[in-house]
Amino acid sequence: MAPTGLRWSHVGLNCTDQKTTEEFYTRYFGFSRARVVNLGDSEIVFLRRGDAYLELFAAGGTEPARPAHDDGPQAPGRMRHLAFQIDDVDAFLAGLGDAAEVTLGPLDFDDFICGWRTVWLRDPDGVIVEVSQGYEDDRSHDGSHDKDGA
Repeated sequence: MAPTGLRWSHVGLNCTDQKTTEEFYTRYFGFSRARVVNLGDSEIVFLRRGDAYLELFAAGGTEPARPAHDDGPQAPGRMRHLAFQIDDVDAFLAGLGDAAEVTLGPLDFDDFICGWRTVWLRDPDGVIVEVSQGYEDDRSHDGSHDKDGA
């Protein structure tokens, strides 16, 4: 069973250029700066949109950047993509212009949900971002859990 008070917190992103990444998510996804934690030689930038937070770190280490393709990396232990819902994917893409590379789509999933449309794009640091319209939960699932919390 989930602990009392458990709720979603944030996704941490390693950024080649925190300012560029902040501008991308602020301009195209409606996030705004919520806090900056100064660590002396670096800082952590917190962006917020409603209850969703992104935590931006300056990238470090020597691991080579490997751009993700299509809908994101498929290797275990790697985040596949961030995902957002929007009212109109095509209008979003028109507003985005050349600010991000589309890696897959837009695709229509009308065979599953009438009006479900999705596109995947690459953010300034190579993270795949999914943007969808029209997704709805299957109403035959009421969200209840079995006795083990699964």
